[in-house]
Amino acid sequence: MLDETNKLPDDEKRNLTLQNSEIKEASAENELKMEEPISSEEAVDIADNDEKGDSELEKTLESTTKIEVSTAPNKAIDEIDTKIAESSENLELEHVEMQDYDNFSLEDLVAELSKLVKDNPVQSIHNNVNKIKNTFNVKFGSLLKKEKEKFIENGGNVVDFQYNNPIKSTYNSILYDYKIKKNEFYTKQENQLNENLQAKLELIEDLKTLIENADGTTMYKRFREIQDKWRSIGPIPKAKYNDTWRTYQHHVERFYDLLHLNNDLRDLDFKHNYEEKLKLVVKAEALAELDDINLAFNELQILHKMWKEDIGPVDREHREEVWGRFSAATKIVHDKRHDFFKNLRSKFDENTEKKLSIIAKIEAVDTSGNKNRSDWQKSINEIEELRNKFFKIGQVPRAKSNDIWAKFKAATRKFNIEKNNFFKSVKKEHLENLNKKKLLIEKAVELKDSEDWDVATEVMKKIQADWKNIGHVPRKYSDKLWKEFKDACNYYFDRLHSVQDAGNKEELEVFNKKKELLKEIKNSIDNKIEITLDKLKEYVTNWRSLGRVPFEMKHIEIKFNKLIDKIVAENSIDEKEVEMIKFENLINSYLEQKNYKKLNGEQLFVRKKIDETIREIQQLENNIGFISNATKDNPLLKNVIENIRVYKEKLEIWKSKLEYLKKLDY
Repeated sequence: MLDETNKLPDDEKRNLTLQNSEIKEASAENELKMEEPISSEEAVDIADNDEKGDSELEKTLESTTKIEVSTAPNKAIDEIDTKIAESSENLELEHVEMQDYDNFSLEDLVAELSKLVKDNPVQSIHNNVNKIKNTFNVKFGSLLKKEKEKFIENGGNVVDFQYNNPIKSTYNSILYDYKIKKNEFYTKQENQLNENLQAKLELIEDLKTLIENADGTTMYKRFREIQDKWRSIGPIPKAKYNDTWRTYQHHVERFYDLLHLNNDLRDLDFKHNYEEKLKLVVKAEALAELDDINLAFNELQILHKMWKEDIGPVDREHREEVWGRFSAATKIVHDKRHDFFKNLRSKFDENTEKKLSIIAKIEAVDTSGNKNRSDWQKSINEIEELRNKFFKIGQVPRAKSNDIWAKFKAATRKFNIEKNNFFKSVKKEHLENLNKKKLLIEKAVELKDSEDWDVATEVMKKIQADWKNIGHVPRKYSDKLWKEFKDACNYYFDRLHSVQDAGNKEELEVFNKKKELLKEIKNSIDNKIEITLDKLKEYVTNWRSLGRVPFEMKHIEIKFNKLIDKIVAENSIDEKEVEMIKFENLINSYLEQKNYKKLNGEQLFVRKKIDETIREIQQLENNIGFISNATKDNPLLKNVIENIRVYKEKLEIWKSKLEYLKKLDY
């Protein structure tokens, strides 16, 4: 008999586990059938006849554990059980608020992605990252399309089109960091799931021991402690969920078969559980009336999980009644969901016909009459429009998806082959364009030193306009020709701007002051005066404080950097310190010039070098593992260790550079 002090008050919530007999499927008429469990009266009779000692009690326990449930399959309940098992690994997360990413620019999307990955747990930003990815791909795809159209309008061959954007590189780098963090998280989660599983298995063993060594005065209190611990343990692997839960609730059933030792306490539990399950039944029946079938099905899973894990068994008198109502409501939701997806599949079939129709239209596009670029551009636009329609159509049945995609690719490939064949046939035109652009370069070079500003400027503008109208040239010459032409034009207009800005005395004064400082430094070097690190820093600080020089005179910066190199070579100065000084001086020169493109490029370059150096260190450290039985004096081992040391020193320098860049506000 349990001690009265261990009885529970009427209003205390119980969290006993559902019996197997309450989750099984109904018979052919969808009504639950089971072998009758031992009644409370039979349990008392067993106890009354069980005065011969513990051995008889053990026989009673053994007989009660062999009760089996015989039920027919129930698709609705089986589906719910499967969903609950699949969700057993899910952790409760605080999701980050979703913003209106559709109104973000590409730069804002990348900045937001970087902030999310840096400041939040990786498991809480999954939906945000996916939304940003989708939005970025759409916006970048639109930008790519515009650049391609511009390229073609300027006479470019669509086959040769390429487009690079630093924002895309930054975006890819952040996504890579996100994937690394996500993989690390799921590895830790898997370990935690297995630890939780082991903890639950140990509790099952504790429950078995409690039953086998039943002590009427303490066993209920110990049973509640086991339940509390069971509920406090986190999620476990979904593959083990149902088996673990069934094993646990089987031994809970065994424990309840012993509660004839205190019928009042058992009846109190039964009454409370019955009331709680009736509440779940009412909620399930309300869900059966909902129009939102997905919401109803998701909420129903929660109710089933509570039924199984949070509420214990009810008395035999009400067991079939309450389970019958609950399973009937479950079946209604299941059937409505089944009909919903049946209709959805019908829509997928309609999408199949629509996509096949688009493919047929692509195949029917006639290019036989295309004679020039304009004709082909119309065909390209027509195909592009059909492609967009194809992708806007919704999903198709999975079984047909690969076949439809293969047909779509074959149709577009046929068009692309014909298009490419045409553009390959216009090489003669490209060569003519090449010769025209060479002539323009010759004119630009002739004029770049001219001082007849009025005439030369008009001619230069005319040359630039003609260049834009010439059209495409072979790709292997394009960059080289453009550089020659741009350099000649820039040289002329830089001279022109120099004359126009001649009145800028302030920058000229800065230039003269820097020349004086350059002369002072050179004299110190020529006179073999020792220059310390502090003195070198003083030179750099003074140089920066003077300000910027006219654009056409910025070559003085190169001379200054060469003098710094010479100081390092002739004095005992730490090269690492000097490298940072030179780096800071370079970056500050970009800031003075407001050359933000250079600054962004420098940051991307430094990040790339950090990644490369880390990989080199990891590779060398892995190599050490392959040098077996090597002593510390082994030349090969010493060489690898020395290389690791060198790379680590480089890594520290790169990291210092990155930290310096991060502090800048521009």
